Amino acid sequence: MTHPDIIDPAAHAEWRPDKMGKSTLFESARLLVGLNAFEPGQAHALHAHHGMDKLYYVLEGRGLFLLQGAERPMKAGDLLVAPEGVPHGVRNDSDGRLLVLAVLAPGPAAH
Repeated sequence: MTHPDIIDPAAHAEWRPDKMGKSTLFESARLLVGLNAFEPGQAHALHAHHGMDKLYYVLEGRGLFLLQGAERPMKAGDLLVAPEGVPHGVRNDSDGRLLVLAVLAPGPAAH
């Protein structure tokens, strides 16, 4: 993928039958733009990032987003921010696919 360019995130989704698929759309020391693709029943376990904030934006589908011990239902068009150190995760509890844009700043290369 070349940058700068227009990106169609869905065209880069990695759908896997065994676990959540992950794709990197852009990465620098300042920013990581990733894509998480969940088949029904798949999840990304509760975790936290040291020194990075994370933004989730639901592109397609619906699921449960775990933030500070609470489950928050989200659907396409919804956005959630997990500040540095706050435990967060995702679970696709629906019968359809869930596609989520994940943006982290600063990027992992900065650490």
